[in-house]
Formats: sequence, C-alpha cells, structure tokens
Amino acid sequence: MRFVDEASIIVRSGKGGNGSASLKRAKNLPKGGPDGGDGGKGGDVIFRASTRLLTLYDFRVRSMFEAENGVNGRGQDKYGRNGEDLVIEVPVGTMLLDVSQGGANYDDGPDGATLPVLLADLSRPDQEYVVCPGGIGGRGNLHFKSSTNRAPKHAEPGKPATEKRLLLRLKVLADAGLLGLPNAGKSTFLSAVSAARPKIAAYPFTTLVPNLGVVEDANARRLVIADIPGLIEGASQGLGLGYQFLKHVERTRFLVHILSGLDADPEHPEAGYAMLNEELRAFDPELAAKPQIRVINKIDILEPERLAALRQNAPGDILFVSALTGDGLPGLLAEMWQRFDALSPADESAAEEPDWTGESGT
Repeated sequence: MRFVDEASIIVRSGKGGNGSASLKRAKNLPKGGPDGGDGGKGGDVIFRASTRLLTLYDFRVRSMFEAENGVNGRGQDKYGRNGEDLVIEVPVGTMLLDVSQGGANYDDGPDGATLPVLLADLSRPDQEYVVCPGGIGGRGNLHFKSSTNRAPKHAEPGKPATEKRLLLRLKVLADAGLLGLPNAGKSTFLSAVSAARPKIAAYPFTTLVPNLGVVEDANARRLVIADIPGLIEGASQGLGLGYQFLKHVERTRFLVHILSGLDADPEHPEAGYAMLNEELRAFDPELAAKPQIRVINKIDILEPERLAALRQNAPGDILFVSALTGDGLPGLLAEMWQRFDALSPADESAAEEPDWTGESGT
C-alpha cells in the first residue's frame, strides 16, 4: 500500500428528520387532535484514531463521506429513528484541518491569505472528535397543542446537515528521528536495532517513505524510531525529496544525526553536520533546536588512518558505530535511552494541555 500523508475530503452529517403534522381521528375524539411524532436526529461524523492504519491512502480513493439522515416522524405518536453516526478511522497522529472557509483552493504557505483551522490532533489511540454534528430532528405537531389551538396543523422541519471540507495531515509519532544524507546508513541502523525491514541499497534515496522501528529494553519499554528519507543540500529549493517528510520528525523527542565516515572530513568531523542543520533551520527553527545525538557510521569500511584521524579530531559527544557489523551500537542505544528518559518529564507536562478531543464533540 502506498504511503500517503495528506488527503483532502468532504464530510457531511445527517439531516434531521421532519416532524409530523398528523391529526388523529377516533370515535371518542370527535374533534381529533395532534399525534405527529418528532423526526429523528441526523448522524454525526466522528473521526477516531486507530493503530491499525499507517497511511491516508484510503482517502485518496474515496473523498466524500456522509452520515445517515434522521427518519421523519409519523402519525400515531411515532417518532422517527435517529440516523446512524459515521465513524471514520484514521491513523494515530492525524491532524484534522478545516479548509471550508477557504474553499478547495486554499493556501497554507507563508503568503497564503487563508489558513486552514486545526480542529483536532488525534495523537492517542482511540481518541475521537466529532467534526460534523447531525441535524436535530423537527418536533411534531403534538408539541404545539395549546388551550387556544387544540389541533395545530404545523410541525418543525429537521435541522439541515453540516458539511466541511477537511485536509487530513498525518505526522507519524516517534520518540527519535533519524537524520542524515542519502546512504548515511540510517536504514541499516534501523534494521539492526529493530524488527523493521526497510529497503537498503547502495544508491541515493533508497528510503522513499518514512519507516518506523521499535526498540524494547529489558523492562519492556518501547522506543519508536522514525527513519526519514534523506535530505540533501538545497532541499529548501526543492532538490532531492525536498522537505516533504520532515514534518514526520516534528513530534520526536530528539534526533539521531548520522554521518557516513566516508563523507566526514578527518580534520573537522563536526563540520559534516552543519549543512543538514542549516536545512533544518530553513524548514523550522524549532526542529533544528531539538536535541541531537551525532553519529559517524560505516567505520567498518574506513581505512585505519582515516578512522584514527576522525576519532582524534572529533568532539567527545560524537559516537562511532558500524550499523552493519554492530560495532558501537550498544553505546548508541544506551545514549538514546538516556535521552528518552531525560526528555520524558517534558512530555508528561505536555499531556496536561488540552487534548483536542473536543468537549462539544465527544
């Protein structure tokens, strides 16, 4: 299945059923009386975050979603049935943005006049949000009987449906994001430390979509790692894969910046990280400010003299590993777990913020 992280759809709730204006007739009621029942409520459109889904591909195939209308009321005090709610499942990490005000041709860039409105960020499994509430059913004429009007002949129509045009935007949820040039060895690292099996080959842009891997420790804790397709110099001008996948590391706690030993300058190893960090700053200064673990990979294929020079001139925080042979990986994983634990309190405090479930919606 294709990885799709954005989709535009239209959702419409159910219309409320009309109330009935029926008048009953019976031998013991020569003047009759109102017996029209109420119309049923239209169905809501509800979005639910699901761990079963990994992509928004289904919403490229189908773009219109409608809930069921409420049933009209009938005579003999028969109330119409409520329309069934429509529950739409989306991957965990999906943001719901309302672009109804801007129409189909919205622009959320820096020069755009119309910005989509964030309705909900479904970042937890089974989290729900009501996007379009169903229309209320109209009241039947039995509600309008009074001492001066014993046989009312009017009833209320059901409330109309609500419709919205939405942009669904998926941002994968991970604790650590892998950053590096093409062929830096990110995919090999991910396959070495987790059960993920990304495509690996000796040519640029082997990874064309984000891959997720999960690492578990002895206490069954889980650390989720996202392998993001490689940036190159000039990504801000659209070169290579551009910025299209960087949004997937915006939610991470920290970044693991991997540099191939073949690309590192033996005299100034730390200089190799500057270019991609500059591309990050051009995309989002907050993303560039995230904590980083700097790694030099592929030490198994370096000449001894080159490796010795890199080790001698590298700052003490740069780790040396071989994702292929496993050399240095235990130390790197230990550092990742340490960062994971150190940044946990910030995540817990963030959990106290509004959770976008929508008080009016769920």
